[in-house]
Amino acid sequence: MLRVLVKKQLTEVFRSYFFNPKKNQMRSKGAILLLFLLFFLLLAGVLGGMFTFLALSLCPGLEAAGMGWLYFLLLSLLAIAFGTFGSVFNTFSGLYLPKDNDLLLSMPIPVRTIILSRLINVYLLGTMYSAAVLLPMMIVWWVTAGATVSNVICCVLLFFIVTFLVLILSCLLGWVVAKVSLKLRNKSYITVLISLLLIGLYYFVYFKAADLIRDLVENAGRYGEKIRASAYLLYRFGTIGEGNLPAALITAAATALVFVLVMLLLSKGFVKIAVSKGTVSKARYRERKTRAKSVFGALLSKELRRFTSSPVYMLNCGLGVLILPALGVLLLIRGREILTLLDAAVPGYPGFSVFILSAAMILVSTLNIIAAPSVSLEGKSIWIPQSLPVEPKTVLLSKCAVHLILTGVPMLFVCVCAQIAVSADAAGRLALFFLPLIFTAFMALFCTFLGVRHARLNWTSEMMPVKQGAAVMIALFGGWGISALYAVPFLLAGYRLGAPAYLALWCAVYLILSLLLLRWLGRRGAETFSRL
Repeated sequence: MLRVLVKKQLTEVFRSYFFNPKKNQMRSKGAILLLFLLFFLLLAGVLGGMFTFLALSLCPGLEAAGMGWLYFLLLSLLAIAFGTFGSVFNTFSGLYLPKDNDLLLSMPIPVRTIILSRLINVYLLGTMYSAAVLLPMMIVWWVTAGATVSNVICCVLLFFIVTFLVLILSCLLGWVVAKVSLKLRNKSYITVLISLLLIGLYYFVYFKAADLIRDLVENAGRYGEKIRASAYLLYRFGTIGEGNLPAALITAAATALVFVLVMLLLSKGFVKIAVSKGTVSKARYRERKTRAKSVFGALLSKELRRFTSSPVYMLNCGLGVLILPALGVLLLIRGREILTLLDAAVPGYPGFSVFILSAAMILVSTLNIIAAPSVSLEGKSIWIPQSLPVEPKTVLLSKCAVHLILTGVPMLFVCVCAQIAVSADAAGRLALFFLPLIFTAFMALFCTFLGVRHARLNWTSEMMPVKQGAAVMIALFGGWGISALYAVPFLLAGYRLGAPAYLALWCAVYLILSLLLLRWLGRRGAETFSRL
């Protein structure tokens, strides 16, 4: 039974490798093998290669300075962090709150067998992520410093110590996430916030990695002394990789003891969490007035709720909602200084700062493609808006309006900030104010046009229309192409017109295109939508 449950857990994790949601059928053996091969190349080639480069950057300098323990300590802590964050959300959804809890608990299967099968699944996934750091760490050390019997044994013990620490931390953090999840009413914003924080942390570390490595190697002695003085246990942990067998055995025993304690706590509280459905407050009737909405207002509210209820939708199609205000704040703080430097650096292009700022605002606005998957997201429920006593044109315009509001309001803030930061005449300021707003309206209509033309309703997961749909791909890359089409002519010959005239010309172009798209949505687009 344990083997069957473990197989079931792993099959659920890699479900998309075995099952094709587009065709609603199992994949062929060749396709499954190819997908797993690509996954292995990504894990071993990309991630493994990245951490191998990191190990090669640290190992020679620290080994020559006699501080191999610091090398093993740093990379082991990195492996723990990488493995934990890589598997903690799988622990939350796969150990504590999977969808089949009620089914399995109702069957004559011991609870400890269910827990053990899920723990094995969590351990294997955590080990998969940790190994991308641990294996390069060990191999680079053996090649650089040489491999001995004690060193190899201790490195193997260190591998299992780290992977079990990852399992322990994943269980504890997954328990916290599960408990918090049961208390939250709207989890979408929390998911988006955590995702953005992790993305920001990744890019911060990525861009600072070279400086951090150089500083660490140059000041290894000073950092090492501080760790020895204030965190002696961490120093002893790092010496395991160098071949300190007593430290390896003591640490392994301590890890095993903590693991047993965590398992005892988990077995006691597992059933309570597994059968929990979250806090349900008792409903009380309260009389209050409800304001009637117009047809368009009701449709607009429905589209806004659809957007804010899906973390996948918000992260993949609405990133510009956050980046546009950040651009406005940057303009308020450093805008005048940056734009002055740009004008001085490119003297042959009059009004270059006005042009480049407008191009940047246009490019950032293309990160919002909210309207592109909105028709496809209706899915099999497309008959509902089609059967309502509402014109199809009104339905499409409500989808377009969500894009326009969520992009246009932040863009208006950026336009006001740009007026404060830029140094230009009245014509340049007016063109810089109106061009991004007109372009935003154009992109909203263009994305709605693509959503109707490339509607995809037979999906089984919302990730398919949001991340893989043709409308989304064309809107994203097409937006970049449209931005380039605006910028390149100015650099080639448009600068001769002057920035204000060039921006005014494109205002007219985008306005005409917007009117044509609006006309198409009201006629052929509405007809196409009604036949979907």
